[in-house]
Amino acid sequence: MSENTIKLLDVVALTVDLPDYNLWRGQVGTVVETLANGAAFEVEFSDRNGRTYESLGLRAEQIMVLHFEPASPDLKSKMAIA
Repeated sequence: MSENTIKLLDVVALTVDLPDYNLWRGQVGTVVETLANGAAFEVEFSDRNGRTYESLGLRAEQIMVLHFEPASPDLKSKMAIA
């Protein structure tokens, strides 16, 4: 991931189904640890009451960072290049 790096406490969504863990594409989690020098991330999945129901290591290509505000013009141009 070039300019759009995943960071600690980022809110992310799965981009793949993980049926062995009962997790499905689109489920939302939080990055709680960076692993393997940024090649993987520990992502925690919690219910609406804040109780963790799954926590596992995922590769960067298995998740995408969610954005809650419009991207700045600088970020938009960098994302278009990637």
